[in-house]
Amino acid sequence: MQFWIGTSGFQYAEWKGNFYPEDLPAAKMLPFYAERFSTTEINYTFHRIPAVKTIENWKTLTPKNFRFALKAPQKITHWSKLRDCADTLEYFLKVAGGLGERLGPVLFQLPPTFKKDADVLSSFLRELPDMRAAFEFRHESWFDDEIFDLLKSRNITLCIADTDALSTPKKMTADYGYLRLRREDYTDTDVKSWSEFVCEQKSNWKDAFIYFKHEESGIGPKLARQMMELLA
Repeated sequence: MQFWIGTSGFQYAEWKGNFYPEDLPAAKMLPFYAERFSTTEINYTFHRIPAVKTIENWKTLTPKNFRFALKAPQKITHWSKLRDCADTLEYFLKVAGGLGERLGPVLFQLPPTFKKDADVLSSFLRELPDMRAAFEFRHESWFDDEIFDLLKSRNITLCIADTDALSTPKKMTADYGYLRLRREDYTDTDVKSWSEFVCEQKSNWKDAFIYFKHEESGIGPKLARQMMELLA
């Protein structure tokens, strides 16, 4: 299994002094980060689809073995709630495709108020090309076998999110995994427990994408490094 471990985002001024050097300019944060981690999850794409020049810049500043997980635009997941958004989806995936081999999974994070609708999900999945994607459901009504089977039918992974509000069932729906570890108080024991869970999936997953939350204290990079050491 290949491990892809990092944080949600990388460009944080508050990380200066505890992860980045104090005098590191923002323009040099991505290459500095990419020397230490193999992936990052981009939230920027949730708010707006990036310009082609931005995508090209991300490619230039990272090695070929780096992966960007992109959060799908809110226009798809929150405003349209997966309905009637084929044009937006097509354009977003066209732009994202500019990353080439550096493109990791696309994260479709649904709002907490969006309850289970298997028909809508099924229709949306038919719009997706053959690609890696993760679905983060934030209403517990989605957590049932009908939904898991739909994801399995397209080799789409259930995002296993560990948050203060809701924890996702540890269901395997694809040959790759996607973890979002969002709590603010992980202990060494917690991180070790998650590393053991990931190791247990070696017969299920070819790749595991693992992202720790951005924290102002810079604890995210520390936890990611800790996970890397445990899985080395």
